[in-house]
Amino acid sequence: MMNTDKSLIEAHCKGDQKAFGEIVRRYGDSVLGYLIKMTGDKEHAEDLFQETFKRVHEKSHTFKGKEFKSWLFKIATNVTYDGFRKKQRTQSKGLNVNFYNENGEDLVSTAAADNSFNPSVATVKAEQVEQVRQAIESLPDRQKAALVMAYYQQLSYREVALAMDCSIGTVKTQMYRALKTLAQKLPEVEL
Repeated sequence: MMNTDKSLIEAHCKGDQKAFGEIVRRYGDSVLGYLIKMTGDKEHAEDLFQETFKRVHEKSHTFKGKEFKSWLFKIATNVTYDGFRKKQRTQSKGLNVNFYNENGEDLVSTAAADNSFNPSVATVKAEQVEQVRQAIESLPDRQKAALVMAYYQQLSYREVALAMDCSIGTVKTQMYRALKTLAQKLPEVEL
């Protein structure tokens, strides 16, 4: 039985379709969650998900056996950036961002609907989630990518650096800047 990512990629390159299916099963939820958080649009994220794994399929022969997860997220990040550029060319206004949990439920709606304990608390919570969503959306792409990969996808700074094709120092700088900006924009939000 093939256990390692490297062996799965090698098997896929040799034509084993089940190996590619295992890769998608292993990393699909994580990649989709990352794409949803990056785009804020579940349908757009699903399109980018398809494009990401299409590129993984097409570029699998270029994987050199280092860290597969970082290589995969680098592809997902590039697909996301390509999607941002494409969307900016076709749309003059900003992205409409929604954050979803791992079950695909809209966090703002969920927070607003969760009034079983106290409606005013649920309303405040929904407003805070919306403020955080807007603040993260306003970050520059590289800061947002670093933050989402490190915080939401729980990749190490080393893995984020590999995915973003930069140094660990650059990732730390992007994270510092992102967190500083969020702290300025969200001084009173407690999540």
